[in-house]
This record gives sequence, C-alpha cells and structure tokens, in this order.
Amino acid sequence: MKKETREYITNPSKIHSNILSPEHFHSLFSSKHLTIGQKAADTLTKFAGSWIFISIFTLVLVLWVLGNGYFLMQWNKGAFDPFPFILLNLFLSCIAAIQAPIILMSQNRENERDRVHMHYDYAVNRKAEKEIREMQKDLDLIKKKMSVK
Repeated sequence: MKKETREYITNPSKIHSNILSPEHFHSLFSSKHLTIGQKAADTLTKFAGSWIFISIFTLVLVLWVLGNGYFLMQWNKGAFDPFPFILLNLFLSCIAAIQAPIILMSQNRENERDRVHMHYDYAVNRKAEKEIREMQKDLDLIKKKMSVK
C-alpha cells in the first residue's frame, strides 16, 4: 500500500482503478488472509472486552473468596488459599501476562486496518481531485468555445 501511495503523490494519473473497487477493498479485510494467531487474538480481544467476560471473572473472584472463607470457618483448618490470596494473585498475574500481549496484537491489527482505510481514502480523494481538474478543463474549454467569461 505504501508504494502505491507514493505513486499517487508523485503522479495522480497513476491511480489504479482496481484499488478503488469495492472487491479489492473488501478483500484486504477478509478473514482468508489472517493467520491462526491473528484470528485467535481477535477472538480473545472481542471476548475479553465484553460484559460477559467481566461478569464471569467477577463471579469467579467472588466464589474464590467465599470458598476460602467457608473452608476457613467450617473446618478451622485454614483455607486452601489463606487471606492474602497469594494463589489467586498468581493466577490473576498469569492471566494478565498472557492476555496483555494478545490484546496488543489485536490492537496492532486494528491499526493496520485503519492505515489501509487511510490509504483507500487518500486514493479516493486523489482520484476525485483528478476528475475535478479534468471537469474544470472541460468547462473552461466549453466556455472558450462559447466565448463566455
């Protein structure tokens, strides 16, 4: 895309008509071109940013704390994860350590899509500018033939 954009800047007449076709534009975003990792990152990000995930995560945390309290009070032996909840903190840290890079990968893909949209918009604008210049030339020619100022 970057090479084509440079061509548009230096020579607007080199705008390729196929880049402006809807088929070409939508083919850039089809899931056929995605790797398994990219698909997984998008799916995980979509799920991790949902209210369902937040609800399930909150429920698990509450059950963990209540379960520990129940075992502590019921058998006076001590809970499977005593009060500072070190094991729970370890699990949460592991989830965050794994989830953060995956979310960043998905955000990078979103930035890539935005960049493609920007190049597409730029190509459309350059083509429109070229067509307007040509129409202005035609109007000037018509005015000249009709001797209208």
